[in-house]
Amino acid sequence: MARQIISTPNAPAAIGPYSQAVKAGNQVFLSGQIGLHPTTMEMAEGVEAQALQVFDNLKAVAAAAGGSFNDVVKITIYMTDLSNFGVVNEVMKRHFAEPYPARATVGVRELPRGALVEADLVLVLD
Repeated sequence: MARQIISTPNAPAAIGPYSQAVKAGNQVFLSGQIGLHPTTMEMAEGVEAQALQVFDNLKAVAAAAGGSFNDVVKITIYMTDLSNFGVVNEVMKRHFAEPYPARATVGVRELPRGALVEADLVLVLD
């Protein structure tokens, strides 16, 4: 099966040896996004602002792949402080409607660039 690399200037450029997303068949695997603004590459301030930017970045990559958040089947969220769980949940609710995708939330010691939250997605396109 051929892989197609997905890239968009509407999300931050990769800060390492990876692609923003890879499409294989009707599945799209989005790399983790942190709260960097795509044009300035500056980190948003605070967990809510970072979470909002994370979802904006993911939305841009999903759109570049020909999909949307309606196509998300799995999301993984990484946080450096799980006491922010409720804040991130509220931000997620602004971007997704029921039925929600499957999800895992993982507490981690640290994230790239000092980020407080990161998320990655898997889409299945029709």
